Amino acid sequence: MTKSNAVSDDAGGMFAAIDSKDAQAFVGFLTEDAVFRFGSAPAVRGRQAILAAVDGFFGTIASCSHDVQKTLSSDRTLVCEGEVTYRRHNGTEITLPFTDIFEYDGDLISQYKIYIDIGPLYAE
Repeated sequence: MTKSNAVSDDAGGMFAAIDSKDAQAFVGFLTEDAVFRFGSAPAVRGRQAILAAVDGFFGTIASCSHDVQKTLSSDRTLVCEGEVTYRRHNGTEITLPFTDIFEYDGDLISQYKIYIDIGPLYAE
């Protein structure tokens, strides 16, 4: 079963919120009790905790830009694969591959898992 284009379009809106470093808009795509896991970091539960975690992360980067290259969907799950380019505060950039898995509850994301090796972003 394929997800509706509306849910895929919503994911595009969510990536736009992330790329504009708008943590408040970002959490609007999540359920109140959503679970968010970024790479190997511990999972964070609930909009307010996710807002704080994402806001903290945004403070460590100057900007980011996502290039979603492939999406796969089934039932209430959407998988996005692509590359994200981070600009560091010192002006240098790095592009890393990622895969995100979104599990939906209605029109909102209840589980958001990011598979990425974020280590190179912070390497000297």
